[in-house]
Amino acid sequence: MSAQPSAQARQVAREAAHWLTLLESGGAREADHAELQRWRARSGDHEQAWQKAQALRQRFAQLPGALALASLDRPDLGRRTTLKRMLALGALAPAGWLAWRQMPIANWSADLRTATGERRSLELPDGTRLQLNTASAVNLDFTDGRHQLALVDGEIALDGASELQVQTRDGRLQASGARFCVRQFDHGCLVSVARGTVRLEPVQGMPVTLQAGQRAGLGASAVGRVEAFDTRQPDWQQGVLIVENRGLGAVLRELDRYRPGVLRWDPALETLAVTGTFRLEDTDKALALLAASLPIELHYRTRYWVSLVPRQSPA
Repeated sequence: MSAQPSAQARQVAREAAHWLTLLESGGAREADHAELQRWRARSGDHEQAWQKAQALRQRFAQLPGALALASLDRPDLGRRTTLKRMLALGALAPAGWLAWRQMPIANWSADLRTATGERRSLELPDGTRLQLNTASAVNLDFTDGRHQLALVDGEIALDGASELQVQTRDGRLQASGARFCVRQFDHGCLVSVARGTVRLEPVQGMPVTLQAGQRAGLGASAVGRVEAFDTRQPDWQQGVLIVENRGLGAVLRELDRYRPGVLRWDPALETLAVTGTFRLEDTDKALALLAASLPIELHYRTRYWVSLVPRQSPA
């Protein structure tokens, strides 16, 4: 099995894809071309991603229309739907195909998944309520009396009365009549329990049981420090991001999870203190609120490429 691409690799791929989209749009200025050259020269990873983007653009230019139509005419509805989506991405922008190629295949083959910015809620066969946060994927196994699911990527919340097992990359969770949330990171995951108990079992290491109002990180070799948290405070499950005296960089990284495209900011803005409540379904409004309350400016290259820079003082 191929290794999962890191968050940094996915970000570089997204930036390359959006550079390609800008150039293909015909609206790139001379300054844009110069900035692209600087971006390519910044690291070998940037240049490699750009070369992949160029190669994929050539593939789409050479795709025979008859082949696409023949594929869509096949009777397999699941395959046909997938191909339609792939071809639609390619027709609108090769950038979409590049982003697809950079995502783990496990996400696309999962039983349930959400796109960037999408949140989804549904009831599982045993009556458990499942919520998927942005860019998340899970596999289900409720056959032969089993009550199991596997978190492939992203973040989920579960609310159930029965026994439930959740498999993550770093270990297993055993829940009993619990309401809890699990967020997967590149290394480890965070488990927060709002009701009931959840037993955290690392791949290697001693298990730890969390009670209501507790959270802890689950790594492959150990469970991290157990902390208390306010179970009454709204979060992504209610569609909000609440921050109190957090650095702007941390806030932007959270908003970036819900925003398709590229969000960049000057490192000088990283530690600006932010306090506020933001609706996750409208990240443009969230960015506008930040710009109205902090000494920053928003520069929209396209709707899906936004940069934040320090506000310039009047001359």
